[in-house]
Formats: sequence, structure tokens, C-alpha cells
Amino acid sequence: MTPPAHGAELYGQVIVDELEYRFGDGKPVVGWDAQAWYGGDYNSVWLKTQGEYAASESFESAEVQLLYSRLLGYYWDVQAGLRYDFEPSPSRAYGVIGLQGLAPGYFEVDLQGFVSEEGVASARLELEYDMLITQRLVLQPKLETNVAFGNDREIGSASGFNDIELGLRLRYEVIREVAPYIGVSWERQLGNTADLARDEGEDVDNLSFLVGVRISF
Repeated sequence: MTPPAHGAELYGQVIVDELEYRFGDGKPVVGWDAQAWYGGDYNSVWLKTQGEYAASESFESAEVQLLYSRLLGYYWDVQAGLRYDFEPSPSRAYGVIGLQGLAPGYFEVDLQGFVSEEGVASARLELEYDMLITQRLVLQPKLETNVAFGNDREIGSASGFNDIELGLRLRYEVIREVAPYIGVSWERQLGNTADLARDEGEDVDNLSFLVGVRISF
């Protein structure tokens, strides 16, 4: 999730930050979190995607974002564009504005605000930190949380904090571009969103173990 360096020429990168098999309390799923960017000194275009595919051969979630990114200052970019969620059903389109960069202490921050086609505003915060155990072995704690400022019951979202996810991944960089990892993740739905999930007979928390690979090129 590191923003691009800001040189004179045009360049780009593809980063599959997470491509992993998750198993544990719930049904096994394949999860992904990837992004690609291309641009120059101050302006770039980003494509982001994340989601989960269940072993029952259905998508649990799938979203794609297309964003314009503008340098604000050293290590920080403001981003704006569109997001489309193919799943959960019914699909939703969103306007996006966000701030991405490195906070003091080298915490990677991705803060995004959304307004859906239904007029419901929401926000997402992602925090990551790379702890170098050796030059090749990296421990990465991660936090993600979503909050909604209105109800969209069709997609199981209610006003307030929707969910929180805490993850811990240990990767080994065979080469800088390829790093297999193992890890653990805990997710919990919160507040009224958790009540909606219980009404549908769904679990509101899930502990998963992870096996995956991080790829960049």
C-alpha cells in the first residue's frame, strides 16, 4: 500500500498485497486485496480491488475502485473516484474520496469516505505496519474498520460502526517481489449491523487462519 515515489517520468506498479486461503470458524474462503497504479510527479491513476470467494463457489464480497490520485505532500496523496461493489447483492456504486500515505512511525494509512447511489455515506479506515524481524522476515499487524452514517438494510449495513477486522501476517520475502505468508485474522460485526446479521442467522464474529502470498511487479 506504499504510495509511489514522485519522479519526473511515468511509471507504475501492481501489488497483490493479500492473496490468501482463510479457514477457521466460518466457511473457507479465498481472499484478495490488490492495487495497481500508473502516473508521474503529482498525478496518478489507481485501481484497487478486494473481496472474498467462498468454497461454496460464490462471492461473499467483491469491490473495485478506480481513483485519481494527487500528491498533497511528502508521502501523502488525496484520492477521488468511483467504487463498485459486485457483491454483496444488490450491487452498489459509490463516489469515493480518500487520503492515503505514511503516518509518523511509518504506519500505512488508507482513509476513505463513500457516498452510495442510495445516498448513504460511510467511511473505512485501514492501518498497517511492517515490523522487520530480519531483512526478509516481516511481521505485519493490520486493522480495518467501517462506519456508516445511515441505513442500507438491503446490503446488511446499519448506521454506526459496522465491523472491525484485526489481522497479523508473518511473511518471508523470498525475493522482494514474492513473499509467502501465514497469519491469523479476527473479524466482528458491530452494533445494529451485527443485529441485522443475527436476524439472518449469520455469525457476527469469525476467527480465521491464513496462508497466502504477497506479489508485486
